[in-house]
Amino acid sequence: MSDETIRITRGQGGEVDVEGPVDGFAASVLKRAGFDTYPQLRGLWIRLPFDLGRTWENEHATWAAEMLTAAHYSVDLDPDLRAPPPAASAPAAPHRTNTAMTTRSAPASTPRRQRR
Repeated sequence: MSDETIRITRGQGGEVDVEGPVDGFAASVLKRAGFDTYPQLRGLWIRLPFDLGRTWENEHATWAAEMLTAAHYSVDLDPDLRAPPPAASAPAAPHRTNTAMTTRSAPASTPRRQRR
C-alpha cells in the first residue's frame, strides 16, 4: 500500500475516473463497486461505465471510497460525487402483532364432484 492518495473524480466529459496508486486489492475493491478496468501503455484506466445516471455514479463512487477507506487506503473523493446519506425519516418496519397468529376455524367443506 502506498502513501499516495487514490483520487476518484468526475472528468470534464462527465466520466468518473480513478487516478493514483491502485494495487491488486484496491483494483478488486473498485471492480466490486462497479468500476471497469482498461489496460493502457502506462498502466490502467479505471472508470465507471458511461450513461448510467449521476445518482448511480455517485452511489458507486461513494461506496468505492468508503470500502477503500475501510481498507486503510488514503482516498480523495470529488465532492461532486458524494452520495447523499440515506433519509433519516425512513418509515419504520411494520410492527407485527399477535393477531396474525390467532386460530381460525377451518373452512366449510364443499361437496366433491364424483368421477364418472
